Amino acid sequence: MIIKELNGHTPKFGKDCFLAENAVVIGDVVMGDQCSVWYNAVIRGDVHFIRIGDKVNIQDGAVVHCTYQTSPTTIGNNVSIGHNAIVHGCTIHDNVLVGMGAIVMDDCVIESNSIIAAGAVVTHGTRVEAGSVFAGVPAKKIKNVSQEQIANEIEGRADNYVKYAAWYK
Repeated sequence: MIIKELNGHTPKFGKDCFLAENAVVIGDVVMGDQCSVWYNAVIRGDVHFIRIGDKVNIQDGAVVHCTYQTSPTTIGNNVSIGHNAIVHGCTIHDNVLVGMGAIVMDDCVIESNSIIAAGAVVTHGTRVEAGSVFAGVPAKKIKNVSQEQIANEIEGRADNYVKYAAWYK
């Protein structure tokens, strides 16, 4: 893994985190407990800060970045960032799934208990209301999240990634 200090900022990690051998975490990044950063994932806090809550998984090939001096990235608790997703200069509240290959752009706010579908592009400044499923390009609300989706796809996935990370430690 590459953990790199930059401009006086060294990444900080909570308890019981897993970072894959080729994960990259740079600069002003603070991560909570029981997080995992998977193979080829990049978290680059070089131009603004990145704050990540507890039980967040950033899956293989995902990129978390921000915009110089204007748009930091904040990720809540129990969040899954799917394979090859891009999360950039936005705010993601608790209990959110960002699907594989999805893009969440600057100044977006993804409220709790929401799902961003695989391949969706959430364009600049979009607000995703709590309990929504957004899909498409550009992403639009397609339905409300069901209780089953909250339990299985959002909370279940966050729990599973804590379990998977334990296999690698």
